[in-house]
Amino acid sequence: MSGEEKVVCVTGASGYIASWLVKLLLERGFRVKASVRDPDDPRKTEHLLSLEGAKERLHLLRADLLEEGAFDALVEGCEGVFHTASPTTLSANDPQAELIEPAVKGTLNVLRSCVKVPSVKRVVITSSIASILNNGKPLNSDEIADETWFSDPVYCEENKLWYILSKTLAEEAAWKFAKENGIDLVTIHPGVVIGPLLQPTLNLSSEMFINLIKGGAKAFPFPVCRIVDIRDVAFTHIQALEVPSASGRYCLVGHVVHIYEALKILKELYPALSLPEECEDEKPLLPKHQVSKEKAKSLVVNFTSLEVSFRDTIESLKEKGFIDI
Repeated sequence: MSGEEKVVCVTGASGYIASWLVKLLLERGFRVKASVRDPDDPRKTEHLLSLEGAKERLHLLRADLLEEGAFDALVEGCEGVFHTASPTTLSANDPQAELIEPAVKGTLNVLRSCVKVPSVKRVVITSSIASILNNGKPLNSDEIADETWFSDPVYCEENKLWYILSKTLAEEAAWKFAKENGIDLVTIHPGVVIGPLLQPTLNLSSEMFINLIKGGAKAFPFPVCRIVDIRDVAFTHIQALEVPSASGRYCLVGHVVHIYEALKILKELYPALSLPEECEDEKPLLPKHQVSKEKAKSLVVNFTSLEVSFRDTIESLKEKGFIDI
């Protein structure tokens, strides 16, 4: 696959997923215009500027999610647009200002810029499995969630699931705007993303992973994990742009595991880790549900094994000085 001479843009390029996306795009010969909130902050830019091909084919621009028209210059001249920028936190003092408004308004600002540029052929938005699974219905062992599922905003708001609500409302707004304005849109819905970091700062899923290593199951917010490797996520984004038949929503979960199954794998990989080996209650540890991989396979996604993802995550966190084991 080669992106020679193709120009694409990536919003929120300093983030975990976006950094890997920029890396893979450059490796494939794309010219990349990438937005960051502060191009003068080396913590946001140095890891991008040091990528192979960056000197010749990466152009960084400043853009603010809440500023209308801020993405016009970024989108200008692009064939493909990757919108990954969105606030990521599980707690907020002011959910509307910190999560919901930036997610929804930011998405619409990017799409409004796309409408102005005739060269844009497709827009790929990084959503989340969060906008698929949270509808208040119990997930039983015989359930297979797929792209026809939608999270319920009312349920999310009633239960103060603010991050999930922000991703759900942003996706809703995106599809409505795309249909009204004739935009070829694809949304990608990853689970908890793990794997090596390119950026020098911790992202949310890496923080959760560190908490898991240090505190076991009690420090992890979910009893069942829906996991996908960062490299699979970045690759799927590019496929979503490049494969002509790609359309609609794509669930992206390589593995659904009980947290204690994850701890067992970590213990086998790193015996020195002090982790609980047994579940504290007597309930079976089998995952309660599955997430369909069928549509993702149409983009030629071969999911990375949990062992490889776990090992590479830990080695990356060690290398960057976040953990010492």
